[in-house]
Amino acid sequence: MSLSSARQRRATAASPPTDDGYSKEAKDRRRRPSGEEEEEGIRWFLPFLALGLLRHMSASSNLIHDCDEVFNYWEPLHFLLYRSGFQTWEYSSNFALRSYLYLFIHALVAGPASMIFGEHKVRVFYSVRIFLGLISTITETVLVVALSRKYGKRLACYVLAMLCLTSGCFFASTSFLPSSFSMYAVTLSSALFLLENYAAAVSVAAAGVILGWPFSILVFLPVTVLSVIADYYCYGKWTASVFNLLKYNVFGGGESHLYGTEEPSFYFKNGFNNFNFAFILALLFLGFVPFARKKYVPDLLIVVSPVYIWLAFMSLQAHKEERFLYPIYPLICVAAAAVIDTFPDFFHDKYSSEQSIFEKIAKGLRPLILGFILCASHSRTFSMLNGYGAPIQIYQHLEHHEDTGPGSVLCVGSEWHRYPSSFFIPSYISEVRWIDDGFRGLLPFPFNETLGGTTAAPSYFNDKNKASDEQYVFSLAFKLYSTYFLLTILRVTTSLHFWLQLKDIGACSLLVELDLRRPYPSRGSDLSTWETLAALPFLDRELSPALYRSFFIPHRWQQNNVFGLYKLLRRLPTDQA
Repeated sequence: MSLSSARQRRATAASPPTDDGYSKEAKDRRRRPSGEEEEEGIRWFLPFLALGLLRHMSASSNLIHDCDEVFNYWEPLHFLLYRSGFQTWEYSSNFALRSYLYLFIHALVAGPASMIFGEHKVRVFYSVRIFLGLISTITETVLVVALSRKYGKRLACYVLAMLCLTSGCFFASTSFLPSSFSMYAVTLSSALFLLENYAAAVSVAAAGVILGWPFSILVFLPVTVLSVIADYYCYGKWTASVFNLLKYNVFGGGESHLYGTEEPSFYFKNGFNNFNFAFILALLFLGFVPFARKKYVPDLLIVVSPVYIWLAFMSLQAHKEERFLYPIYPLICVAAAAVIDTFPDFFHDKYSSEQSIFEKIAKGLRPLILGFILCASHSRTFSMLNGYGAPIQIYQHLEHHEDTGPGSVLCVGSEWHRYPSSFFIPSYISEVRWIDDGFRGLLPFPFNETLGGTTAAPSYFNDKNKASDEQYVFSLAFKLYSTYFLLTILRVTTSLHFWLQLKDIGACSLLVELDLRRPYPSRGSDLSTWETLAALPFLDRELSPALYRSFFIPHRWQQNNVFGLYKLLRRLPTDQA
């Protein structure tokens, strides 16, 4: 035996059995023609099919998690299509905080759908949602394939599983919000970066910033110009909603704190709710990078870094809302999956050819940890959909009660913030009106065609969130006799609820309310005036334990939670009342 051959055998035996992705062989594999690369990675069909099925489920069953989605996006879109809908002060030409360009993009789908489905406006609503789900599916598929080509099937499969089943991605993927649009852009831009198509990655990021959510760089002039032109067409004057929004929310030009402030830990609690332990793992990504044998540096580190930048920036803002984290949701999945994939590297001994018992255990734990995260996520999603899904279902019952008659008026009280949009209001209902249940903030008003529609600057709008005297419906009797009875009422009772009940809803043909079985009676409890057309259980958050309302635990979820009834009521005819 020659000395050289013995050395070769010793070198072969001492070489590590695992591939860190940076060996000469691994680099050669990455340089193969694209057809051969796809043989080693995940093909396009699998992630597209899996994500497509889950995004279709989201489009058909997703909740509306924020009234801002309804009144700032669904309602103005409804007005563009049908010339009716609610307007917020942010769409008043006096303030012009919202760009119509974002709505025009969705009108490309909603417009043809409205012509196809005619009066079936609910189908238009779901057509737009399916469109959003398709965009999400495409961008996330590109991300999974890019990860597969660069880092292998295992990491890509972990990310695919999280994108499909984590609650945050399930809910955000089909929400009609600029933050969701920015999420699509961030996802696609990250994927193009990993595919080393840097010019396209920057272009997609720029479009996401301007067209979606302008809380970032504002130097992409061409797309900004399009936004200004669209706003001029609708507002009737030259204005830049991108800069108006930034001025109001970031540069101290407005009072966004009027719409809810939270403590700095808000996003961390929210992140755990939507991703459970995957969120914690994502935050630990930086700590695991040194043990990943350089395979995630620098590319994946660059892709994941917005998680930390965005969390830090948003946590410093006083006004916080769940949807503000949407842009980084897919990146949370990537970071968490990378940490799970790196577990064995934490125990790897680079000087030994043998795998330690701890490294073997870590490899076995990877699918168990992923499975636990996915089960907890599904439990969260199931609890949300079944606990809070009643509002959309109740409003869909309206289309079955045309016998109420043309010109009917639908009234909504404290449940105004769960109104799912005018797409759910059939043609026999002439208007939707708010009734006073004690809310003292400014509510949306119908777009006023007399004042100019989108170009109007109604006097009843303000940017101080102060209620307008005109936002509630009052009866003629209440207007005439409220002053006369006021002193008498105050002598008899100090109950604000009793006083509010006297506000006439005699003009209301239909009523939507949530009965949480509190000590005071609800309006619909008067069976001599109202009949119940539909009622569905609705989770009472205040009286239900946090654990059981947040996650679906079989048998325990129904037993330990408290439920009210979400009702659709109809006024009885005078001869029956």
